[in-house]
Order: sequence, then C-alpha cells, then structure tokens
Amino acid sequence: MRRILSIDGGGIKGAFPAAFLAEVEGQVGAPIGRHFDLIAGTSTGGIIALGLGLGMTAAEVLGFYEDAGPRIFAGGRRRLGLRWLAKTKHDPAALREALEDALGSKTLAMSVSRLVIPSVNSETGDIYLYKTPHHPRIRFDGDRLAIDVALATAAAPTYLPAHWPVTGPLLIDGGVWANNPVAVAVTEAVGVLDWARDEIEVLSIGCTSSPLEPGMARRRGFTGLVGWAPDIATTMMKAQSEGALGMAKNLAGAKSVFRYNPEVAPGRYSLDDARSLRSLVGLGHQTARHALGEIQHLFAQPAEPFVASARSGANEGSP
Repeated sequence: MRRILSIDGGGIKGAFPAAFLAEVEGQVGAPIGRHFDLIAGTSTGGIIALGLGLGMTAAEVLGFYEDAGPRIFAGGRRRLGLRWLAKTKHDPAALREALEDALGSKTLAMSVSRLVIPSVNSETGDIYLYKTPHHPRIRFDGDRLAIDVALATAAAPTYLPAHWPVTGPLLIDGGVWANNPVAVAVTEAVGVLDWARDEIEVLSIGCTSSPLEPGMARRRGFTGLVGWAPDIATTMMKAQSEGALGMAKNLAGAKSVFRYNPEVAPGRYSLDDARSLRSLVGLGHQTARHALGEIQHLFAQPAEPFVASARSGANEGSP
C-alpha cells in the first residue's frame, strides 16, 4: 500500500490540519510524516508538508502555528480600506523569521518523504510545482531551500507579497489553482511515480469549509461586479476543491480517499485572524478523534524509507 497525505491551503486555518495530525500522531506514537509515501500541501498546507518532510513532528508543526501565528498575522485587522488596496495586508518578515527558526537552511533533498508543493509563476500564469527529487526525471529542486518553497506557496495575493526565490521566477500562492492539492498528489503518484491505483490510499485534510451563501447585494438583485466581488474567490476555491476531490476519487477509487474538512458557519474563521487559533486547534483534535476508527489502518507501520534520487540543477519547474 502507498499512502498519500494532502493538505489544503487556508492561512492561519492551517492550525486545524496541524492539530488533526498531532492528535493522530499522539495515538500512533511516532512522527506522522514517516507514515506517508508522498505528501502534498498548498500554501499553509505546504508549510505543514515541508515541516513533516523535514523531520518535524505534527506536534511541533502545531506549536509553530500556536507560537508564530499571532506574530505573522499581527496588525492585519488594522490594515483595511485604501491601505489594503495599495499594499499587501501583511508584512512577510514575520513569516520568514518563523520559517527560518523552524526550517533553518534545510533543502527539499533532505526530506524523509516525497513532497509536492504547488505555486504559480506570477508573470506568466504557468503552474509551478516544487518537488523532492523522487524520480529520475526530477532534477531541479533538490537544492532549493525549504524557506523559499514555503514563502512561494504561501504568497497569497493581497495578503502577502509574491516571492522571488534565489533562482526561478516570481511566485505566488499555489492556492490560485490547487488550494486542495489532492488531485495533484494522486496524479503525481499514478502519472509520475507509476504507482498502481489499487495500491493507493489518500488522507486529505482541509482547513474547514462553509456553505456558499449569496451576499446582500446579490439577494437584492445585483448580479454584476457589485454582487459577486465579495464571494467570487470563495466560490472558485470551493469549486476547485470539489473538482480536485472528484478527480482524486476517480483515479484512486472513492473508497480509498479519506477527506476531512468540517463545515462551519460562514465567517466563523478567516485566513488571517489568529484569535481563532484555540477554536481551530480544538476542532482539529475533535475531528481526528472521530476519524481514527476509519483511518487507523493507514498508520499500522511506517512507510518505506525515502532517499532522494537526485539533487541540484537550475529550477525551471519540475515535470
């Protein structure tokens, strides 16, 4: 059996999947990252994936959110109106500092798990996938600093500035096209690694979801920009997530994909409100306890050790 972990983007809401995994890890009694053959993560999910791949326990990743989250998103509620129109809502310095403390100078080739981290070339619109060197065709990303990968996949437009790594193009948040990276993960497994579909099992964790509701403007009949502007991003991301989940189930089989993404009231959590950390952590622990009976077989034994097959080279985007 080949086991895949996929983690959605969601800003500070990444505390939910981090807490979910920490709860499972406590029951398993071993670092959770070593139980997966492939880990994919977008934006905040990419940060979690990098942490797990580079040797952090899920409990340590959760501690990263609890300790650094309030600093990373400090002051965001004050930068509103015209100021937010001109500049990103948050300064990336706090995120960079926290990532430096957590990941240091580690590179993708040091990961103990195969990783796939989506981003986007902001100048061309092309998708950009960072990958560990887990296949002979993948020769570019092994020496990439994990900090650069994290800053690129988490550069959410309007919230954080685009990231220019040491080498490569100007990159933005992979959530633009793969906020739920589960289809990316299963496609990598089947199309690149050539794993048999009937040998794949997938744990997919979101960052909570809310039912779509038309805003006041649309309820009053405004169906143009005024009516859609507040909701269009949420609508598109929710549709992308559902489409990705459907594709993953078609490829791996519906019974082999375990998805946990609890639905909450609209507006209950936002991408950058650290005041919700305690609630998100509690929800993560609770959801994991309810899920353990269904997914405990995924943790019966560690995955086979992963050793990088190549490293170095100029990054033009992995296959």
